[in-house]
Amino acid sequence: VQLQASGGGPVQAGGSLRLSCTASDRTFSTYTQTWFRQGPGQERTFVAAITRYNSLINYADSVKGRFTIARDNAKNTMWLQMDSLKPEDTAVYYCASKYGANNVRDRTTYDYWGQGTQVTVSS
Repeated sequence: VQLQASGGGPVQAGGSLRLSCTASDRTFSTYTQTWFRQGPGQERTFVAAITRYNSLINYADSVKGRFTIARDNAKNTMWLQMDSLKPEDTAVYYCASKYGANNVRDRTTYDYWGQGTQVTVSS
């Protein structure tokens, strides 16, 4: 599975962005889809996950209430709607996929990764 992330860019604090991640084939519908992010000099950390058929949605505490993850299996696409952005949200955002719904916050359990899209939030 190849993943293509897009939608990043510069934005002012308090603004919004919508990231997209499109998969190359229909196995997308059977996989858990997740966003991670990596800030400058930081480790890659979990942001949000959505299992197949939307049975489980999970957010990092730092984004809960501000970010919304969604997917459309018919379009092989996942989105991350990011509202009320803060400077500390600045990072490269990566989409990732795996089969199964265990340990969704553990980046080492993911099989497929997109190339990343930069989000820069200015104060």
